[in-house]
Amino acid sequence: MPVPMLDLKRQYAPLHRELLDALGHVLETQQFILGEPVAAFEDAAAHHLGVSHAIGCASGTDALWLALASAGIGPGAAVLTTPFSFFASVSSILRTGAKPLLADIDPATFNLDPTAVQNVLAGPDGNTVKAILPVHLYGQAADMARFAGIAKTRNLKLIEDAAQAFGAAYGRVAAGGLGDIAAFSFYPTKNLSAAGDAGMVTTNSAELAERARMLRQHGMRRRYHHDEIGWNARMDGFQAAILMVKLKYIDEWNQARHTIARRYHALFHAAGLAEAGPYPDKGIVLPHEVPGSKHVWHQYVIRTRRRDALRDFLTERKIGSEIFYPVPLHLQEALKGLGYSEGSFPEAERAAREVLALPIFPELRKDEQETVVAALADFLS
Repeated sequence: MPVPMLDLKRQYAPLHRELLDALGHVLETQQFILGEPVAAFEDAAAHHLGVSHAIGCASGTDALWLALASAGIGPGAAVLTTPFSFFASVSSILRTGAKPLLADIDPATFNLDPTAVQNVLAGPDGNTVKAILPVHLYGQAADMARFAGIAKTRNLKLIEDAAQAFGAAYGRVAAGGLGDIAAFSFYPTKNLSAAGDAGMVTTNSAELAERARMLRQHGMRRRYHHDEIGWNARMDGFQAAILMVKLKYIDEWNQARHTIARRYHALFHAAGLAEAGPYPDKGIVLPHEVPGSKHVWHQYVIRTRRRDALRDFLTERKIGSEIFYPVPLHLQEALKGLGYSEGSFPEAERAAREVLALPIFPELRKDEQETVVAALADFLS
C-alpha cells in the first residue's frame, strides 16, 4: 500500500467551503496586500501564541531577515547559529551584511548545542557576536533557558528560527515568545500552512515590532517616505485568509501529530527496532520529546546507519520519506566563503548521513503507519 510523505488533499477536503468563502471575501473587499485580512490574522496569531505583536510577511525567509534586521544586526556583526538547518537560517544572516558563525548540534535533539555555542563565544570571533539564532528543528524548541542565560550574560540578542515550530513550547512559553524576536514560515508543508509562501515575525517588543513593519514595506513609516532601505516583504490577503481559517484547527492538528508520533514509538518498540541512541547501531534511533517542552512533530526523524539504502527500499515500496538535511550548511558550495571544512562540525555531519523523516501529517492513518514500520522491519531484517 503506498504511503505518501504528505497529503494536503486530506486536510483541504473538509475545509473546502470555508476556504473558498475566505478567499471570496478578499476578492470582494479587494484587500490583496496587507489590509484587514492580514491585520486580522496577525491579531489572532499573536493571541494564539501569547505574544504582544505579530507581523505578517511574504515568506519564512523574509521573516528571518526582518527579525535580524529589526534587532539591529548588520555589517560588522556576527550571528551564531547551527550548521544543521535549512539554507535560509544562514542566508538571511548574510542578507543583513552580518557574518554567520556556526556551532555544532546536540546529537539527541538535532538542535543547536549551548555548550558548543559557549565554546565559540570563548574563541577569537566571540567578541563580534551580536546575536544567537537557535532553530527549533523538526518542531521541538531548542534549549532556550540556557541560550537566554548566555544571551543575558553577554548582552546578545536572542532570535528564534521558529519556521517549523508553530505551537511548540519550552516550559509554558510558546515558540515565538522565547527570545527577543522570532520568525515563522507558513510554507505549504508546515504544520500551519498557507497555499503558497508566507511568513510571520513575532515579538513582545513594541520597538522591534514597529521596525519590522517599517522594513517590510520598503522602509516606509509614511507612504512614499523611506526612512531606511527595507524590502517588499508584505503578506498578501489571500494567504492571510487561508491562514485565518487554518489557525482554528492548528491545536487539533498538532495534537494529532503528537498521537501519530506516540503510535510510531509504540510500533517500533513492539517490532524490536528501536535503539537507545543517540547513535544507531543495527536498528533505528527514534526522536524524542524533551521533558518540559512541547514538540509539535513537524517531522518524525529517525537515525539509521544505512539511511540511503533504506530510503531507496522505501521508495521501491512507494512509501514516502525525506532527508532533512543531507548536506550541512558549512559544506554547501554557496557557503564555502564561511571558511569551514569537513570535520568542522562532526555531530551535524553525522546527522546528515543518518537522518530520515518518515510520513507524518494529521490525517495519516494507523494502517499506513503499520505499513511504514513493517517495511522498516523487512529492511532491517
